[in-house]
Amino acid sequence: MIHGDSPKDLLAAGDEAMTEAAFRTGDYTQALALLQAARDTADDRAVEAAAIDRLGWLTHFRALDAGPEQADADAEEALFQQALDIRRDIGDRGGIAASLFGLGLVHQVLRRDWDTAITYFRQSLALAEEHADLITRSEVHRHIGFYYMISERRPDLGVPHLRTSLRLRELHGDPRWTVGGLIALGQAESVAGDRDEAVRLLGEAIGLARRTGLHARRIAQAEEALRRAEAGEMPG
Repeated sequence: MIHGDSPKDLLAAGDEAMTEAAFRTGDYTQALALLQAARDTADDRAVEAAAIDRLGWLTHFRALDAGPEQADADAEEALFQQALDIRRDIGDRGGIAASLFGLGLVHQVLRRDWDTAITYFRQSLALAEEHADLITRSEVHRHIGFYYMISERRPDLGVPHLRTSLRLRELHGDPRWTVGGLIALGQAESVAGDRDEAVRLLGEAIGLARRTGLHARRIAQAEEALRRAEAGEMPG
């Protein structure tokens, strides 16, 4: 066991290391070791499932960093499915919501199968609103919003979900997550035709990203979104 920590402590440390890698450093080495140790030493099935779920997220974040063509969708899906099976067996409703979301994420982002993804997201949302943590709830609303914005081309339906997603991130209180919520809503408001609100949100995202020390790639994403909004262009 790493540093003699308990599996629950390893899980918490691994989750934080993964978040730091995803938003700031890009180095997942420590996060991977911690989460694998949490999974391998877990004496509680809820902790085991959570570690497996986090390993699914780590796989997803690394795929986003490397580019979708480098992703292993089958491996990522298998981790989320394994976590879901355990969580269903122990009746962990919040965990079930999170794992259903993870499966939807694989289909939406990596497989571009929006119809399958939205089925998972709706199942997740039905549980998440009452049982899941703030970030899981935010992510579900975020990706349902993306579904309506991109697949259905219905900003009137997508924008409210993205507003809810941002509000939940703000309640969570970690600016690393809040930046992405500001960018997504800013882009959505631009598509919906509210240029002033889009520019305000994206300007706020850039300032927060810089103050938080996010990776240059994430700051550049916000800057490009602002440039497009100011120019009246569609988001890239």
